[in-house]
Amino acid sequence: MAPALNHPSGVTFIDDESLGTVHVDAATYYGGGESFTRSRTYSHSHLHGYNPRKAPAFEEDSHLRKRRMSHDEKAVTAPRRFLIDVEETIRVVLEQEDTDGDFQISVTDAGPKMMALGTATSNGFKTFDIRGTYMLSNLLQELALARDHNRKRIVLDESRLTENPVDRLSRMIKNSFWHSLTRRIDGDGLEIITADPKNRTGRVNPRIYVPHGEPAMAEYYRQVAKDKPHMNLDVQVLPEKADDPAFVKSLNSKPGILALAMKEVDGTLKGIPFIVPGARFNELYNWDSYFITLGLLVDGQVSMAQGMVDHFIFEIKHYGKILNGSRSYYLCRTQPPFLTDMALQIYNQLDRSDLAANRAWLKRAIQAAIKEYHTIWVAEPRMDPKTGLSRYRPDGLGIPPETEATHFTHILEPYALKHGLSILEFSAKYNDGLLKEPALDEYFLHDRAVRESGHDTTYRFEKRCANLGTIDLQALLYKYEMDIGTAIREVFDDELEMEEDFALAPFPPSVESYGRPMSTRERSKTRAQTSAEWFERAEWRKGIIDKYLWNESKHLYFDYDTVQETQILYESVTAFWALWAGCASEEQAWQLVTKSLNKFEVLGGLVSGTEESRGKISLDRPNRQWDYPYAWPPHQIMAWVGLERYGYLDEAQRLAYRFLYMMTTAFVDFNGVVPEKFDAVKLSHLVDAEYGNQGIDFKMVPREGFGWMNSAYQVGLSFLTTHMRRAVSTCTSPEVFFGASGSGQAALLTGNLPSTDPLGLAMEALQV
Repeated sequence: MAPALNHPSGVTFIDDESLGTVHVDAATYYGGGESFTRSRTYSHSHLHGYNPRKAPAFEEDSHLRKRRMSHDEKAVTAPRRFLIDVEETIRVVLEQEDTDGDFQISVTDAGPKMMALGTATSNGFKTFDIRGTYMLSNLLQELALARDHNRKRIVLDESRLTENPVDRLSRMIKNSFWHSLTRRIDGDGLEIITADPKNRTGRVNPRIYVPHGEPAMAEYYRQVAKDKPHMNLDVQVLPEKADDPAFVKSLNSKPGILALAMKEVDGTLKGIPFIVPGARFNELYNWDSYFITLGLLVDGQVSMAQGMVDHFIFEIKHYGKILNGSRSYYLCRTQPPFLTDMALQIYNQLDRSDLAANRAWLKRAIQAAIKEYHTIWVAEPRMDPKTGLSRYRPDGLGIPPETEATHFTHILEPYALKHGLSILEFSAKYNDGLLKEPALDEYFLHDRAVRESGHDTTYRFEKRCANLGTIDLQALLYKYEMDIGTAIREVFDDELEMEEDFALAPFPPSVESYGRPMSTRERSKTRAQTSAEWFERAEWRKGIIDKYLWNESKHLYFDYDTVQETQILYESVTAFWALWAGCASEEQAWQLVTKSLNKFEVLGGLVSGTEESRGKISLDRPNRQWDYPYAWPPHQIMAWVGLERYGYLDEAQRLAYRFLYMMTTAFVDFNGVVPEKFDAVKLSHLVDAEYGNQGIDFKMVPREGFGWMNSAYQVGLSFLTTHMRRAVSTCTSPEVFFGASGSGQAALLTGNLPSTDPLGLAMEALQV
């Protein structure tokens, strides 16, 4: 009997592996030992003391040499696998294909787009050509992931290079991107979360602010500072009223992360994990978190989503609002409110094994939302008592410190010249209150409001945002009122007691009722909340939306200027948020879809506003990122859901197809990129507006994508039919797909484009 061949230690033979494990996450695929083929096993024995000649796959410059009869072009029935030296192949791929030196392989690189790899069944002696941008960029990504797991040599399945791009991107989001975007504020996670790319003070040592009333948490972080002296962690406790504008301004020179919710585990405190947007946004954000949650729920990460609501409850309790972001410079600002829908979406997916615990959790979330509603959204200064419209109108003093250093240069320069100072000198004196400029105060009031709106920045809000009752905010508050009423009626037996004491806002709002002393207002704990009062508030709000925001002749909702007492006729895609919230009548919905949707629909989905409303762009009037031609995930998702809600599923699917086509094309052509936003007219992630784009500056492999763009893909896929999904995976353009399907929208708003070919559009964007 022939002696048995024993595997060398740490070696797995490829025919021992299940073919079903090819499309797994990198940790599973590369986390095991070295993999080798059984064929010519002894040719690899140089790893264990033998020294035969090297296979070409391991030789320098082997990609340049061809040997007779060695090129493996024949069709094979078994899956093809490649034997690869990781570091050497990375070097060769980048040297040959990455002609612009950005450590990515894209359609704009001028390399040959072809590389020969040694096949595993021949021990690398026979080769097979890897061709095209997509396969080569996937090869680079796989090599980078193998390097992450300290692999020197790998056996790589060809199917990981040719993987259906829709499946690959969705898999990467679910198995990799969410994990990379996960943060936790505790001793283990502080060093990552305290890093702040927006910090311009020059101080790099971390600082954490703990809210008043959490002594155990403060002590915990002090102990962390002692246990990790290398961090130089500065632990500060905030005063009870942490959002006083003067106090918040005093923190500008000493920014820090804000403590969030924790839970007790084995006698110590542990931070509850959450997802950050990514790139320069390395903290918990408000409306980003809602859209991120939608993606998490699609991917089955209910616990992660639930933890993010727990953080929002904590913020409302301790910081008075759901903050714009969990940094000290955001203490005065919130963002568009989504808590009720976020909580109800999660509640509907909680494990049904403990209904009492689920109900208690939802109760905390709804109680927090009621407090936020009364103390923020229908309280002054955000409430306009005359109309009853709520506005984005945060408190604050001075220049927002989180912006890029030159962001306000063009605004500050005339004032600096007026006082004979440099811009830095003027900024310091203005922030300290030594120089008074009422017009500049007004400018920054509106600038802070723009940032609170989430739409920073847009010409829609230029120098007037704090005065506007916007359609998006009114729609969101209508949804709050309906959600709270529904939860009280359906889950809490039409009676919800409040546990925190605060003043309730007058209803219906009027100048007289808001002019009365705060001490005369009804308190939250004097009686239980009922569904009837919330449904009454919702019905009343629908009335003022119709009165002030709906324009029958233009078939669209518009913002209302509460100071000028007029509609602002900037056409914004947020008009479709009325469909998401359910506050539009069937007739209004029909008008929106049949008369106005085509104003916003372009090749890559929905743009933020119309080109006409944006106006002309020049050196003195540059692009703003929330204007035409840019498309953002929140606008897409809200429109998809809203259209479906009113029965316009075909339109929702068409829009989802457009956006996912744009995302998939960028993913295929640009090394797996998943950016913050797109130019939806040119189908380009190369955005030349304000700070550019986020999620695009990675080397070799995308690791995070971008929070709400990840969600848009996962949510968008749920709108597509199987046929649509297959068409997206082959990058079939919307004109071709809907033209073949007989859609009247086949060539919508693309006649002015020089090309609809992704490569042509990408090259045009690069030239611009």
